[in-house]
Amino acid sequence: MIHTWAPDDLWQVAQPLIPVAAKRPQGGGKRRADDRAVLAAIAYMVQAGCSWRKLPAVFFGVSRPTVHRRFTEWTRHGLWEQIHHELLHRLQVAGGIDWTRAIVDSISVRAAKRGT
Repeated sequence: MIHTWAPDDLWQVAQPLIPVAAKRPQGGGKRRADDRAVLAAIAYMVQAGCSWRKLPAVFFGVSRPTVHRRFTEWTRHGLWEQIHHELLHRLQVAGGIDWTRAIVDSISVRAAKRGT
């Protein structure tokens, strides 16, 4: 399941961008959950459109709170934007992007009332 939702190509892009976990000063505790399994769980949630409660954590071997906590950490770190930019860069280098056409989504552009 992990290799289905976080295939090798995606993992090669994401792995170097994932922030390194801080060492716990007191040591001990449980081993940190696998970053690739967490990425796969997040990718599943995005694709399936399910809520945190409905995440089938058993398939990925990580708990829901762990996935949510790591998602929050990675979002604060800007991981999703970094992955997006890296993928765009790789597509550009491979000649896979045609920049002669573009679409602006009008939902994301604010329209002022009675504006000019």
